[in-house]
Amino acid sequence: MDDVIYFYSANREYGYFSCFSKHPIDVNGKTWPTAEHYFQAQKFAGTLHEEIVRCAASSMEAAVVGRERFRPLRPDWDEVKNEVMKEALLAKFTQHERLQDILLATGQREIVEHTKNDSYWGDGGDGSGLNMLGELLMQIREELWVRNGLGVMMRLNE
Repeated sequence: MDDVIYFYSANREYGYFSCFSKHPIDVNGKTWPTAEHYFQAQKFAGTLHEEIVRCAASSMEAAVVGRERFRPLRPDWDEVKNEVMKEALLAKFTQHERLQDILLATGQREIVEHTKNDSYWGDGGDGSGLNMLGELLMQIREELWVRNGLGVMMRLNE
């Protein structure tokens, strides 16, 4: 179990891995209050609904609005959702140096979004889920190690 980092809630241990954590990101010329805002809004890219989600008062409100099925979901959503999530996470962990350092400090540990509420992005609560959010975080961690090399190690040892 020591080799696994479990997270879910933005206000608990490792909560900064959550898309709901209050770390704004700049993507496509706009500032998004959280990665969740960006992710949910991209379901409606290029429409008024995208801006409605971006302006949501909280990440929870952005999630609720993004899941409203009366809004016109982009037809390619299932094909692009992983890349959209990765784009949001990459922005978050490159635009916030401290978060990047924390992610890199996890070394080779497995990162798992532990929740029974989601078996796609999370582990389904019992490990049967896909844990795509954790998988993407680990991919980004590897990319950042390659991109940053020894400079990160020096910051982590300060």
